[in-house]
Amino acid sequence: MIDVCDILDALRWHADIGCDEAIGDEPTDWAALTARPMARAPSSGTSAAVMPPGGAMARGPATVRTPAGSSAAGTAALRPAALFASPDQPLGASEAGIQARARAREAQTLEALEAALRSFDGCPLKATAMNTVFADGNPQASVMLIGEAPGEDEDRQGKPFVGVSGKLLDRMLAQIGLDRGKVYISNILPWRPPGNRSPTQAEVAACLPFLERHVELVRPKLLVALGGVSAKTLLNRAEGITRLRGQWRSYEGAGTPIPLMPMLHPAYLLRNPIAKREAWRDMLALQQRISEEGLK
Repeated sequence: MIDVCDILDALRWHADIGCDEAIGDEPTDWAALTARPMARAPSSGTSAAVMPPGGAMARGPATVRTPAGSSAAGTAALRPAALFASPDQPLGASEAGIQARARAREAQTLEALEAALRSFDGCPLKATAMNTVFADGNPQASVMLIGEAPGEDEDRQGKPFVGVSGKLLDRMLAQIGLDRGKVYISNILPWRPPGNRSPTQAEVAACLPFLERHVELVRPKLLVALGGVSAKTLLNRAEGITRLRGQWRSYEGAGTPIPLMPMLHPAYLLRNPIAKREAWRDMLALQQRISEEGLK
């Protein structure tokens, strides 16, 4: 006889490790999949699809393309792509990135940009997300905060930073006299990666043109990059957030350089409370810069 308590415990365990949504009609035994021999890519150079047990096609990326342009299947398919492109393959050089850049360039208002983003199908994350998370706050504000990607609560409500980490961010802003009526908030990715995993290079490349155009239209006086993905993407740097944070840097993607402060993500602070000391220093630096430049 099945014990209901055991079922509930199993569900809680899956939620704790990030398995909180289904993206396929049939379950996939990834352990069995990685144990299978590596498939040989077709001689024509097209990607070889990895078939999970039972013959159903996996919804996630099936192959990883090597720098030479060939594809490797099997265990290599489970390794996420590098977060940031090499110098000879810049972000946005993919077909999806080129299409996104063309659409984003056509948008002359934030409303048009949001509509273009919602109709864009070049990022597979859209198929697994509940909502497109565009922005929140005051688009006329002098300070624009850019996070990494929506979480579970953000995906459900369609707004950035509304979950536990969002509440912490609100408290941090309040300590220096800011609130959502005085800042503007968005993310690198408008769609939630399943299980809150880190985004791949392809996902960032497909969405980045919309974010760059977003910054151009808002024209903030100061930028705040929350988290490593945001900081490294906006600054085109490879260092981690612990090395980048705490110093004013320059964002060059909007024509006119914009001062940018990389900060630790609120979710990181929830996991590492001791790091709140560094976060408080960064918030004070932001407060000082706002005061020095006479911003409101």
